[in-house]
Amino acid sequence: MSVTTDTGEPFTALRPRESLRDATVRTLHAAVISGYLRPGSVYSARALGTQLGISATPVREAMLDLVKEGLVEAVPNKGFRVVQLTERELDELNELRQLIEVPTVRRIALKGIDDPVGIAELRELAEELVRSAREKDFIAHHVADLQFHLKLLAHGGNDNLVLTVHNLRIRSRLYGMPRLADRGRLLATAQEHVDLLDLIIARRADEAEELMRRHIGHVRGAWATGEDTAAQARE
Repeated sequence: MSVTTDTGEPFTALRPRESLRDATVRTLHAAVISGYLRPGSVYSARALGTQLGISATPVREAMLDLVKEGLVEAVPNKGFRVVQLTERELDELNELRQLIEVPTVRRIALKGIDDPVGIAELRELAEELVRSAREKDFIAHHVADLQFHLKLLAHGGNDNLVLTVHNLRIRSRLYGMPRLADRGRLLATAQEHVDLLDLIIARRADEAEELMRRHIGHVRGAWATGEDTAAQARE
């Protein structure tokens, strides 16, 4: 099923084994993060429901969940407005993620991942990131990206850390994905997940740490704006 927003971009299909509520939350959350639902714009539950092929009720419930996460705000008698993050907020989120995720990845790489099933799951997600980047399936790309990083960090053995990172990641914005995809940079960033996993499996902690640091930097740079910076152009 392909559903189009008023931005002209498709939503991904709802997963057949998900509950309708969970599928709606996942899809709308990814639409906000990836910039399909534009910051500052107001969307009605009825209109979104029509585009998704469902009633307004599960959409309204899902959007209220996003209100609790700070991604959208309710506009009385109109719908929901996508919240625009400030430059300072983006900087603060990036700083926190660097402080938490980079050393955790290093620690995981030092000990390695002695879990064939876990490695296979991460490999599948990394390959899905490459596929979705190549096919410009941005919402699927965001979903796979979130799952990859949370599953990876879970190997550090700290559930509260994973929850914290989840909360930080869902507050990020990746508005620049379409432009980066057109320039080929999204595919290059997706490949970093494959490279990172290989480094961790090989227990090359220094290289894994450095790659993770650069990878998070993309979110604050070109991923958030769609514009290449001088530093990124040299990578």
